[in-house]
Amino acid sequence: MNNIKDYEAMAKLDLSDGERGRVSGRAGELIESFKKLENIDVSGVEPLVSVLDIQNVLREDVCVKTISREELLSNAPEQYDGYFQAPKTLE
Repeated sequence: MNNIKDYEAMAKLDLSDGERGRVSGRAGELIESFKKLENIDVSGVEPLVSVLDIQNVLREDVCVKTISREELLSNAPEQYDGYFQAPKTLE
């Protein structure tokens, strides 16, 4: 890692010098691992979206009758200008 203190500030951490050294070493190992992956030839490999072989399980988007504003507000203890009115909770 170029400057571990920059990453420490971004993550809002306060590391000791020893911790900073360990994190820097581990981060270096990760970067080297990813560099090895960059050298793998993946041409001709189809991108994989999911490892599960499932289809879309969502329901059909169907229009349904909705309740009108007047029906909803008919049970409201208090209302103002077409909205529910509730007691003030913060000063």
